[in-house]
Amino acid sequence: MAERPIFIPVPETEGYVRRVDLEIPWAGGFAEVQKKKNIRSLHEAASKVGYAPILEVSSKSDEIAGRHLSAFHLRVTLGNRDMPLENAFQGSKVFERGGPYTDLFTVEPREAKRDPRLRNSGALRGFEFDSFEFPLKPTTVFYDWLYLNAIFPHRKWLKNRVDGEKRYDGFSDIEFNPSKSINCQAKSCALFVSLMREEKLEEYLKTPSDFIAAMAANNAPARQPHNREPRFHVG
Repeated sequence: MAERPIFIPVPETEGYVRRVDLEIPWAGGFAEVQKKKNIRSLHEAASKVGYAPILEVSSKSDEIAGRHLSAFHLRVTLGNRDMPLENAFQGSKVFERGGPYTDLFTVEPREAKRDPRLRNSGALRGFEFDSFEFPLKPTTVFYDWLYLNAIFPHRKWLKNRVDGEKRYDGFSDIEFNPSKSINCQAKSCALFVSLMREEKLEEYLKTPSDFIAAMAANNAPARQPHNREPRFHVG
């Protein structure tokens, strides 16, 4: 057994995103068929507590929108060039003894993520991207900023895909283990949906300062136990 979360878009007054942890039977191994078994188990568990359908946001998703929303698929613009989101995130890290390592903007995403300097430069102090310094708090604010900016040009297509006729109750990322990681593309996707529903996306993405202030003002606890969760539905 394993515990994995889903992320539910909620109104601004509730903090934008609610995390619901669910216990599922876990199929071990790295084969794609095993990962798809775990996705099905997670979505079945979510349905039992009132959340369906759920969109898997990863390269293992059965849905086109879910695969396109994967962070390894998305690109971030900086000046007159663009780069994979993963490169922008890793290359912007500032540590107590180094960074940002902007040369990582131009390597393969997996190479950027595995660069030894990211592990040997001391404690993480923040991020610097496009001459702006991002803090570590609110948690995930820099990753969310990159993710939302990457999908912003495609917002109308995505809104129709994930919040239109087929309206998803929530989002998952089977690779995300909250005991090992902080940032999650499924959480960022849920935030995108919330801001679209609240008609705040364009307002909050005007500048990094606007976005940080908005997230700090609504940094409510996102995690709630699934056995207390009522079904959430907008509209």
